[in-house]
Amino acid sequence: MTTIEKAKLLKLLYQYRCCGFEYFKEYKSANAVNRGLCENFEELKNRVVNCHICAISKNRKNVVFGEGNKNASLMFIGEGPGANEDETGRPFVGKAGMLLTKIIENVLGLKREDVYIANIIKCRPPNNRVPTIEEVTSCKPYLMEQIDVIKPKIIVALGSTSYHHLTGEYDLPISRVRGEVLEFGDAKLIPTFHPSFLLRNPSAKKDVFADMLKVKKLL
Repeated sequence: MTTIEKAKLLKLLYQYRCCGFEYFKEYKSANAVNRGLCENFEELKNRVVNCHICAISKNRKNVVFGEGNKNASLMFIGEGPGANEDETGRPFVGKAGMLLTKIIENVLGLKREDVYIANIIKCRPPNNRVPTIEEVTSCKPYLMEQIDVIKPKIIVALGSTSYHHLTGEYDLPISRVRGEVLEFGDAKLIPTFHPSFLLRNPSAKKDVFADMLKVKKLL
């Protein structure tokens, strides 16, 4: 199966999931269980780097695959890459990334490299706009594979876009659900405000602080 065929299959599976179906176990490679973590991740990363399914892939400088501990118990998932991330190929490296690093270190008592950080989509949308449903539909299967390989105990959804697309619940604002502990497969999902929101609304930092204390207790 070629790289493009694999990517199209992932897209089809996610479309089925949006219609209420779960992923079909039969689609998993028979050799996947026998491959090591690094090999799985490198294969996935190569597919993402070579992906051109959606339009925004044509204007990217770098794919922002994600980074951190591939055995992490805690995973942070944001919206999508910004300008700094597109330049470097790394997630959360601008001002919002610096704030996220401080939260990880000062509140959770962890190092940034102890957790895994990714986004709903892997390429920067034009002018940092919110990704469309079509773009997420094309890209989210890669994230779901990352989650499947890492198997985090807790996933923190950073911001409304992350929460909405991870859960399929598009009506509730992040302010209504932040801090709640939700079931997400074998993991717990905790939505909270995005670091960019905190830069614009410093008074909300106390809410994120409370959410991170809950994460710390569950780890």
